[in-house]
Amino acid sequence: MRVVVGISGASGAPYAKRLLDFLAAEGPKHGVGADIVFSDTGRQVWNDEIGSPPRYPFPVWKARDFSAPFSSGSALEYQAMAVVPCSAGCLSRIAHGLSLDLIGRAADVMLKEKRRLVLCLRETPLSLVHARALLQAVEAGAVVMPASPSFYSHPADIGALVDTVVSRILDRLGIPNELMRRWEGRAPRLRAEPSED
Repeated sequence: MRVVVGISGASGAPYAKRLLDFLAAEGPKHGVGADIVFSDTGRQVWNDEIGSPPRYPFPVWKARDFSAPFSSGSALEYQAMAVVPCSAGCLSRIAHGLSLDLIGRAADVMLKEKRRLVLCLRETPLSLVHARALLQAVEAGAVVMPASPSFYSHPADIGALVDTVVSRILDRLGIPNELMRRWEGRAPRLRAEPSED
């Protein structure tokens, strides 16, 4: 299986970097490869937040190169896509089927072919326009995951906090991972608590 990783122009490049680091290191073990697409502003934001992108063992496609194999539904090896981070504008274009660039076209293919599409939304607060686009994307079959780190695993640093989001993205893509401690619940109480009534 191959996964398309789209990187749009929202803040949150560390999420994309961690996802690509994981896929480069662990993907082969799970039979997963990747292709990378930066939007025009996605590369700019990456440079601002991280610096020059490292060299990954994956093809990197230009923002409007529609010759990429995953721009067609007939490329069967591409079974999933994640847009990390996903700006509100990118999500809105995907929700309305506007294939203005390769990220939009690849997402359109995922939706029409009923494949996995994960949109890691990085926007706050949300306007009514954003909320309606979000609803439309979900109704079309996308999984919208706001980049909301969790704290119950007691992340020790920013990297561990990033992992709480990336782990859930990998879950939705169907890729096994152990990037964070999973919630295991609490031990059951031995007796019922007294009623407050």
